[in-house]
Amino acid sequence: MTRAGLTAERLTRAGAELADEVGFDQVTVSALARRFDVKVASLYSHLRSSHDLRTRIALLALEELADRAADALAGRAGKDALTALANVYRDYAREHPGRYAAAQLRLDPETAATSAGVRHARMTRALLRGYDLAEPDQTHAVRLLGSVFHGYVSLELGGGFSHSAPDTQETWTRILDALDALLRNWPAP
Repeated sequence: MTRAGLTAERLTRAGAELADEVGFDQVTVSALARRFDVKVASLYSHLRSSHDLRTRIALLALEELADRAADALAGRAGKDALTALANVYRDYAREHPGRYAAAQLRLDPETAATSAGVRHARMTRALLRGYDLAEPDQTHAVRLLGSVFHGYVSLELGGGFSHSAPDTQETWTRILDALDALLRNWPAP
């Protein structure tokens, strides 16, 4: 018999909270069972494995990020849209470091194709229409933006910029200015 109130959704949300507290790499079915003060076996009626739990957290994080990005991008174009999207990723990572890490989890192709990751790509491509980039440059630009956003956020969260001036917000603003300039003047192949 399953414990009253435990559902896959509740366990996923609790796992996401746990990830934010202790780190995504520490999230397991065992750790979640301890949080609910239940036996591990009782969770297996809702979750197949720790990998299943971690995948569910990743999907939740991608959905939350996509919802925030859609709200932030509404009615914006060009540099305003670029800045809005970049700030969504940075703010989410600061608020939910474990969930942000979960959003980087490599998903199997079928799961990835039905995840909110597809919405992320569409929104980024929509943003890039304001810069008039055609394929394959658009794909290169999507990869560039993802790399810069994730790289900066990861280094900042890890304390990589805390030892020197200027302030990280000033650097972030300059990086977004540089990305905007690059996207407006994309180099020819």
